[in-house]
Amino acid sequence: MAEGDRAGIAALAEALGYAEGATPLLRQAVTHKSYANEQNGNAPYNERLEFLGDAVLGLVVAEALMRAHPGLEEGKLSRLRASLVNARSLADAARARGVGGVLCLGKGEERTGGREKDSLLADAYEAMLGAIYLDRGLEAARAVVHADFDARIAAGEPAVAHRDHKTALQELAQARYGEAPDYRLVDESGPDHDKQFSVETWIDGACVGRGQGRSKKQAERRAAREAWRALTGG
Repeated sequence: MAEGDRAGIAALAEALGYAEGATPLLRQAVTHKSYANEQNGNAPYNERLEFLGDAVLGLVVAEALMRAHPGLEEGKLSRLRASLVNARSLADAARARGVGGVLCLGKGEERTGGREKDSLLADAYEAMLGAIYLDRGLEAARAVVHADFDARIAAGEPAVAHRDHKTALQELAQARYGEAPDYRLVDESGPDHDKQFSVETWIDGACVGRGQGRSKKQAERRAAREAWRALTGG
């Protein structure tokens, strides 16, 4: 790790409440697999910590939503949680804490702008929460989540109606199932000037929505809308 990176991770550790400075787990949390692969697999990387941090984040956000919105039904709570813990919002939280500047990346990821990729930043943020939980306990991890998300939690449910359903569904699927929706073309009929396409949306091994349209994109949008409604009740 370069001297500038050492200074950066020391500043990150201090901001996260580490009185003793950065720990090996916190350094692991900002280490991507691409870097470990270039060290012949000998460097610990952040995937296991990410797995733990995802659970910690889900618990803390769910608890906070329950307290902040006591009258909100389960479907709307799920919708709001999905909007809070999607890759984009986690990446933004990571950026606000300067995580991108201290990521340990392989040369390929470095060349392709890995420090600004939402997916890498979101993974590192979750891994960071996992490290905090193991190093300092749930209350310390909870404090970080509250500091980063309380304003959005208090603001309440986002206006989903003004968002594209494919985007909203992708955020929900990633948060709830850890995967993106799979859109499958199941039928195509009619003459060239009047085609009809039928698409199914599959998530977690199940068909959760169907849509028809005069283009594949239109059919996918309608399938996404049906899937969103089926999963959220909205």
